Amino acid sequence: MSARDVVITGIGLVSSLGEGTDAHWQKLSTPGTLPVLDAERFAPYTIHPLPEIDWSLQIAKRGDQRQMETWQRLGTYVAGLALADAGIKDNEELCATMDMVVAAGGGERDVAVDSDILAASAQRDDFDVLLNEKLTTELRPTLFLAQLSNLLAGNISIVHKVTGSSRTFMGEEGAGVSAIETAAARIRSGQSTHILVGGAFQTEHPDMLLGYELAGYLHRGEWKPVWQRQGAEGGGIVSGSGGAFLVLESREHAEKRGQRIYATLGPVASGRARRGRDELAAGIDRLLDTVDATETGLLAISGASGAHKATAAEKAVLDARTDIAARAFSTLTGHLKEAQFPFAVALAALAVSNKAPYPPFEAGEKAFDGSLKSVLATTIGYHHFEGAALVSAAD
Repeated sequence: MSARDVVITGIGLVSSLGEGTDAHWQKLSTPGTLPVLDAERFAPYTIHPLPEIDWSLQIAKRGDQRQMETWQRLGTYVAGLALADAGIKDNEELCATMDMVVAAGGGERDVAVDSDILAASAQRDDFDVLLNEKLTTELRPTLFLAQLSNLLAGNISIVHKVTGSSRTFMGEEGAGVSAIETAAARIRSGQSTHILVGGAFQTEHPDMLLGYELAGYLHRGEWKPVWQRQGAEGGGIVSGSGGAFLVLESREHAEKRGQRIYATLGPVASGRARRGRDELAAGIDRLLDTVDATETGLLAISGASGAHKATAAEKAVLDARTDIAARAFSTLTGHLKEAQFPFAVALAALAVSNKAPYPPFEAGEKAFDGSLKSVLATTIGYHHFEGAALVSAAD
């Protein structure tokens, strides 16, 4: 035990299952919980949609809400949940000295304007003039700002007054892994005492689904749980809207202010296996060794996306380690892209804090009957990048 142990003191969660730690723990710890699905709006693709959210609960000013697209409102909202959970939200001194690391995507496009430009281009040859016309008459400046990845961090700073240093990572699941890894390293080195870290993803937007489908990653047809999509039509991913933010602190900082601690964040490891050379399985094995996932009887919160090759490789590695019982939470939340790894770490922390394992999220997952001193969190990117962390009891 060290003064610079990284501890988790605040968790903010939103997914199709609801919002907040209590809602997620109640649903995920109840055997037989069914996913919330929408198979109609974006057929033939199924998604896990956002629940009803009263944005004003975390974003008080209507003007702030209006100038954000849904992705930024969602991230700012979830960040507020984490800050409130950690007892920091209304503490100006703590917010002013708090650092932030955000995992972000590329923002949301104005689909109506894109469609209008494409339609007009079929009737005209002067494309340069056409684009200038549309940019000056159709594109709202506030929507242009919504394309900037670091505007999520900017809006969190504006709304919640988190005004320490700020970093934004891009790159699908890898962004979430790098965000957690960097935040933890800053606390261990003494560069930060408390950090807000996480991300959000809004899949209910055609260009977000297009990003997956350009390479054929989306599952088609009837929905199936994550581990059971091998061989099904399409690429295996069913995406979801949601987000996860964590408040990480040094143990000394958290104990000094008397804050409840969910869990300790132990080793965090990342990798980028050369998948074209079939090195992914070996890379995952190295990650598990790096975070010391050797405890007898270990629960794993897997961020498996369902993507056929990546998920098959992860399942093979986890199955070979017979003491690991994996839970693929994307079965119930959908794939959350940049928020995938923060969500996995958050769920691991909830299990450790409640001293209880999650039941199987789908048929075929191993039962778990060991002690719950530590929980493994993994995210194997659907295209590239891998991450793992070990989350342990606070004492």
